[in-house]
Amino acid sequence: MKKTGFVAIIGRPNVGKSTLINALVGEKLAIVSRKPQTTRNKITGILTSGETQYVFMDTPGMHMPRTKLGDRMVEQTVSAMSGVDAVILMVEPIPHPGDIELSLIEKIKSLGIPAILVINKTDKSDAVKVGDTIKAYAPLYGFDAVIPLSAAKKRGIDALLKEVDRYMTEGNWFFPEDTITDQPERVIASEMIREQILRCCDDEIPHGTAVVVEEFSEGKSIIRIRAQIYCERNSHKGIIIGKNGENLKRIGTRARESMEKFFGIKVFLDLWVKVKENWRNNEVLLSGFGYRPEEDN
Repeated sequence: MKKTGFVAIIGRPNVGKSTLINALVGEKLAIVSRKPQTTRNKITGILTSGETQYVFMDTPGMHMPRTKLGDRMVEQTVSAMSGVDAVILMVEPIPHPGDIELSLIEKIKSLGIPAILVINKTDKSDAVKVGDTIKAYAPLYGFDAVIPLSAAKKRGIDALLKEVDRYMTEGNWFFPEDTITDQPERVIASEMIREQILRCCDDEIPHGTAVVVEEFSEGKSIIRIRAQIYCERNSHKGIIIGKNGENLKRIGTRARESMEKFFGIKVFLDLWVKVKENWRNNEVLLSGFGYRPEEDN
């Protein structure tokens, strides 16, 4: 008997949602960085185990938006909670729910969605803090389960899956058995490039960058990719490129290695950098870069 279901993973920025979805699926689908607001779009991770197909939705971290890009990221999170079978609210072992967590819980209540509370980063905490966190969240909502885990160490993943299984219902799968994501290859490639920008540049640079794959040509033995990195200032362009092009080369090399591992084929990557001032507040550019209003998706 085949079963399937949709589960949204929500929480504040940098709480570990992308790390969790990668651990659940067993592949690196969502980019991971220590910098907040890494995920900008809903990323679907698909795990097919036995007769059950779990469909997880990694969402942008909920935050107070300061740009139109931020508005669209928040829209992505809210829309992901509609129409799913359950949500996973992910928090850190801090026994003081913040405004973001409280607003997400209120949204869960208004939608009447079953929810699991996941307390992440237990490898960096202790039993007392975890226990106090459970006590702090218990009165706020009737969570079906509370799972302390470490997504980075892949501890507690099986326990979480066991709880998620209760929301799976009988029915045909939505995706073929060997599918792990519904993201187009171009999107995966652009996210891998953006991940390396996050890792190789100063804090102020990455959030003002977008990556657009302009060419994705797949041959028998090689994939040829040409991508444009957009930033908001000429000074940022210089930092991304680096002295004698060294930083851009580093970004390209690391991104290419990630792509070759994921696609299982040799990749030729051609990167360019262009300035588009204040693109995060430009509706036309946002849509052109793939950040369309939720009603258009």
